[in-house]
Amino acid sequence: MKAAKSKLGVIVYTWTALAMFAGTAAPVIAQGTEDAIPANAHARSYTSGWDCDRGYHKRDGACAPVTLPENAYLTDSTFGSGWECRRGYRQDGDTCVAVELPAHAYLSAVSGDRWICDRGYRPIDEACAAIVVPANGYLTQSSGAPGWTCDRGYRAKGNRCAAIVVPANAYLTIAFSESGWNCDRGYRKVDGACVAINVPSNAYLSDSSYGPGWECDRGFRMDKATCVAVELPENAHLTFSGNDWECDLPFARQGSVCVSGAGNE
Repeated sequence: MKAAKSKLGVIVYTWTALAMFAGTAAPVIAQGTEDAIPANAHARSYTSGWDCDRGYHKRDGACAPVTLPENAYLTDSTFGSGWECRRGYRQDGDTCVAVELPAHAYLSAVSGDRWICDRGYRPIDEACAAIVVPANGYLTQSSGAPGWTCDRGYRAKGNRCAAIVVPANAYLTIAFSESGWNCDRGYRKVDGACVAINVPSNAYLSDSSYGPGWECDRGFRMDKATCVAVELPENAHLTFSGNDWECDLPFARQGSVCVSGAGNE
């Protein structure tokens, strides 16, 4: 008999607890969904809050219908006007106006709301003007002025392509330099010409654009226009550069000789 009463008490307690939980939880759920979302809106999937349905945009805490002008279409963006102009039209305030194509132009494939001139033409004001290519020149991909460049061996001078005069022992450069040419190896520029570099004995041509154009062999040093041998004192060796010397350890340099260090006297 006591066991039956005990079971009955557990059942009554369980139902009472469930009733209390249901009575307190239900209003919270209703308050967080239906009451917070206005008409023509939907709850966000992964964050709190809501967004207007397609064809509506937020205005004063509600969802107002998007006014769609002629030649426009609705977008899925929750920002801005909620619409964009169709290809071939551009936005002008709250309307879409047709893009006027000048002769020798086409609509941009990217935006569709502006035009680009055909190859051989470039934009001037609201038209596409023909690019006049001079003799010994060719069209470039650039839409900017002048729209052409000169063939190899020529350079632009005003509206024409002038031939580059290459002196003896020189070659045309690929990149645009001041002269348009460089001297062959073994020669250097002097007053618009290429003069041979005089390499002294015990020296070799260098690739440096500075200096005399040659360097002394290892074991020799430059002395004006010649290379003289480096005189090694006793207990010395050539430096890394090869044109000077330093003392072997533990000797120290003193003038033109190597003397014993203080710690080895």
